[in-house]
Amino acid sequence: MPRAWTRKDERQYEHVKESELDRGRSMRRAKEIAARTVNRQRRIEGRTPNRRTMGTGSPTISLASRSRDELYNRARELRIRGRSAMTKAELVAAIRSS
Repeated sequence: MPRAWTRKDERQYEHVKESELDRGRSMRRAKEIAARTVNRQRRIEGRTPNRRTMGTGSPTISLASRSRDELYNRARELRIRGRSAMTKAELVAAIRSS
């Protein structure tokens, strides 16, 4: 576990890991999910140097509900040109049209 994690983070990691193992996930996948969960919580609480999300957001929520950074990352995956100068609304439109 990273040194920046608190004891609470470590407990959360172990809890999530055990929960994922109980659901039948492999050890490797359970560790990955647990680490991502803890790191996401730390990012939300502002306890990391980089507060921007690295993901593309949950696929179950609408594009308009995602952050601009999540939309930007999705546009990058889709190789949409000019994405760096686009607003959130423009990113949503570009993703929908691709």
